[in-house]
Amino acid sequence: MQAFAQFVPLVLIFLIMYFLLIRPQQKKMKEHQNMVANLRRGDQVVTQGGLIGKVSKVKDENELEVEIAEGVKVRVIKSTITQVLSKTEPAKAE
Repeated sequence: MQAFAQFVPLVLIFLIMYFLLIRPQQKKMKEHQNMVANLRRGDQVVTQGGLIGKVSKVKDENELEVEIAEGVKVRVIKSTITQVLSKTEPAKAE
């Protein structure tokens, strides 16, 4: 019984760490993955490097083409997108 009482504080510390650190980080990561998966042409985005641009082409599941100035397009890895400033409306199917 005394051995069990010694492990109770360790279990409590682990539970506190899980709910204060691990779980919120996993939730934030999941939200970021969802945001990146829903990027489409016309969205205005911010990269980790601080560049603001408009998505001109979604090349594949890992890469975007972002226009940072008129006629200046750069290739960007999707996971480096930190924020979507404005979303475009999806094209209407006719």
